[in-house]
Amino acid sequence: MPEVHFRVRWPDHTATRCYSPSTTIRRTLGAGRSFPLSEFVEISRAALEKGSERVRRKHGFACGRAEMQIAIIESFAARYANQPDAQVTIEAYED
Repeated sequence: MPEVHFRVRWPDHTATRCYSPSTTIRRTLGAGRSFPLSEFVEISRAALEKGSERVRRKHGFACGRAEMQIAIIESFAARYANQPDAQVTIEAYED
């Protein structure tokens, strides 16, 4: 499966490099788009779970890196949970 890395800009302007086991993430989180924090977490979780399920169907096991990425995203998002207008921007994709 083609894995994808993408850069996320958090509300405090720090950036992190994220992983997806599948290009499906591109369809839901377009480069240059910004999302409210909670929406970003929800969308990215769903896309990463979908990618992990695709890995399961192909290889017989879920993608542990996708599961870890979900946990990392949720951990970062928790830092900004008290900021009602917090936005997350998808800066770019790296194949």
